[in-house]
Amino acid sequence: METKQKFLSFNLGTNDLAVIPLQHIAEVLQVSLTEICGVPQMPNCVLGIYNWRGEMLWLVDLEEMLGYPQLLQSPNLVSKMMAIVLENEGKYLGLLVHQLTDIEWLNTEQMKAPSAELFYPVISPFLNGYFIKPDTGIVFNLDALAIIQAPMWGNHN
Repeated sequence: METKQKFLSFNLGTNDLAVIPLQHIAEVLQVSLTEICGVPQMPNCVLGIYNWRGEMLWLVDLEEMLGYPQLLQSPNLVSKMMAIVLENEGKYLGLLVHQLTDIEWLNTEQMKAPSAELFYPVISPFLNGYFIKPDTGIVFNLDALAIIQAPMWGNHN
């Protein structure tokens, strides 16, 4: 049984590292904040809609969704950010992050189950588990499907 999987890793907040399995990622692109169309009456973490391949793509501030400070209020705000486009059964959702770090192979057998004591309650529903790496410490393994299917989107995506 193949236990190694390819993951895309990126920064969360100032010190944390997270990964999402590559199989759930449709595309990674650079987004200019001026091209995001704001939408009223949405959760704070929803930044708005972006024109992606001629379709409307909802963009979400992943950090705020997971209980970190808002990306848009960060002191090192840049006008262009990276968006990770998740895909599941024809539904797409764009996650805005500061920067991507790497594509790496991780052994899923070494993944530890998330425990409530270790993590903010906000992040728990979106975690598959976590890895501990000697060089970087804890790496969150985010559950792409839980993020796409989060109740907070209602019928918007």
